[in-house]
Amino acid sequence: MSDKKTLLAVSGGIDSMCMAEIFVRRYPCECLAVAHCNFRLRGEESDGDEELVRLWAEEHGVRFHVRTFDTREYAADHGVSIEMAARELRYRWFAELCAAEGYDEVAVAHNANDNAETLMLNLLRGSGIKGLTGMSPVSDIPYSEGASAKLIRPLLDMTRKQIEGFALANRIRYRNDSTNFSSEYKRNMLRNEAFPIFERINPSFIRTLNREMGYLSEAEEIVSDYCQKEIAAISSDALSRHPEERSDVRISYDDLLSRKHWRYLLYHILEPYGFNSSTLASLEDLLSSDRTISGKRFEADDYVVLTERDGFRIARKIAGPAGNDIMPVRGAGTYHFNGMAFKVEVLDWTADMPLKQPEGTLVLDAERLKFPFVLRGWRDGDWLVPLGMRGKKKVSDLFADLKYDSLMKTSAVMIADVQTEGMAESGHIAGVAGVRIDDRYKVRPSTHSAVRITILR
Repeated sequence: MSDKKTLLAVSGGIDSMCMAEIFVRRYPCECLAVAHCNFRLRGEESDGDEELVRLWAEEHGVRFHVRTFDTREYAADHGVSIEMAARELRYRWFAELCAAEGYDEVAVAHNANDNAETLMLNLLRGSGIKGLTGMSPVSDIPYSEGASAKLIRPLLDMTRKQIEGFALANRIRYRNDSTNFSSEYKRNMLRNEAFPIFERINPSFIRTLNREMGYLSEAEEIVSDYCQKEIAAISSDALSRHPEERSDVRISYDDLLSRKHWRYLLYHILEPYGFNSSTLASLEDLLSSDRTISGKRFEADDYVVLTERDGFRIARKIAGPAGNDIMPVRGAGTYHFNGMAFKVEVLDWTADMPLKQPEGTLVLDAERLKFPFVLRGWRDGDWLVPLGMRGKKKVSDLFADLKYDSLMKTSAVMIADVQTEGMAESGHIAGVAGVRIDDRYKVRPSTHSAVRITILR
């Protein structure tokens, strides 16, 4: 580690101050820096924490970074708890610092007690074997968006009692967070009320839990290898454990239910997408019953499971309520809407150019579809005159002809003509992106300019 630049996450509490002291005694100060988050949750107490860390950094000649956050405002704006808001804010900032300043790793002061608390919280909320393996000594920085720096936990083998002994023996200054003594938060309730009872039963309770987590971590690797092989046989789409790499996964009921351990395979498939234990239990119950399976919908924060006649699909949710949000298209360029990217081009059109376009591409007469037009979601009542036809057709009937399911309908993007339809309130649209155009907007022998709209993903 001596050749690495390490960013020390220091709150001012006993754990992080001891960690900082260990590092500064072991490694050159020029290889170290301190990052302190002031979450503005405890008024003058928070400012006192910041001052202590600042003074420590100055005394040891260590570079000091500080950022003040309005944590409560962030939590309210994003609909998350104060704890989750603080977690997201600090790790995103740590990743930014690493990218900007060239730090190789971020050291946090999680200890054996923290690890045991995490295990119990995961057990209480339901997490499968993975959640019972505890924290890793080295991992990726959460919310880092591809940052190359690593997150390290050098105190993970030390108990809180050992840390308190180190602080006492070395006269290390630190500050107590008054909120740690409140049982308002689940973690504090475990720490202050449950763990003392467990320690009376087994004084080595913390050590025992951490040792068992090591065994479970090895078991999880074995189980994961087995599951990946089984899942590969069910669906090649589900090989990756990274949801962002899988936009649409299909699983056959027959293939899944033919596996001996199909319930755990189901968990292993859905867990990376953020589906909770309640959803898993409901889906398990449905697959085990004689009830009608098709047409059910199960939601996580960012993904949805849709049950069909012979299998289920996992797909990313569409951002925003369908049909309400719009994307103005003011000229050629790339536009992002409803989780897709659209390339808009203006072409000089000649009569010898091919009318047939690749799948996902539409060409419309630019003299009829003028800028700006809009991309929007499907609305009940939308209609068009299909290319080559005379009478109008409801888009809902078009979806029925194409056998669109509910997710495909939600994902469909309408091309609406602002100029003639007044933001398309009448429902007469210029086309369904990547699918069909209205006959009125087709290119003709007299067309000199055309708009080409291509779905990129």
